[in-house]
Amino acid sequence: MKTIIIASHNVHKLREIGQLLPEWEVRGEDSGAEETADDFAGNARIKARAIAPLHPGAWVMADDSGLEVAALGGAPGVRSARYAGGDGDTPANNALLLKNLAGVTDRRARFTCVVVLIAPDGTEHVLEGHCPGRIAEAPSGTGGFGYDPLFVPDGYDCSFAELSAEEKNAISHRGHALAAVRELLG
Repeated sequence: MKTIIIASHNVHKLREIGQLLPEWEVRGEDSGAEETADDFAGNARIKARAIAPLHPGAWVMADDSGLEVAALGGAPGVRSARYAGGDGDTPANNALLLKNLAGVTDRRARFTCVVVLIAPDGTEHVLEGHCPGRIAEAPSGTGGFGYDPLFVPDGYDCSFAELSAEEKNAISHRGHALAAVRELLG
């Protein structure tokens, strides 16, 4: 089995990537890099470039993803994990999102995932995936992570958190981006 090094310590993200790339051994590594870019591609590039020199001759991948809400001018965007201030404070992030959308009827949103894949020869590839939907009035479901209990994908009446992992992976932003990764990896 071939190995791909993922610049992440997020167990939920690593599990999703493993499900989406079943023919690869997925190994996570904290990049230690600060995400300072203004866009998803820039943050993914920072993380991938931080760990690539530690794994010469290996496939290295990083992604940055987040939720973009139309009525909030694209926020939380690249600050999705830190929307309420702390890093990865999901309950606070979800509560702030609902507070900021109180009384708002236009609840259109989309998840975006940008992957930077560095090949063993150092070539960089940037791949992207999106999933359009809307923000629910209240959370529902127990699956997934992050904003999943609030995000209802287009064409569905339930949240990401109510879908099975297989259903979510088939339509999610990360699923679309990693389908492009699979195609590139052959």
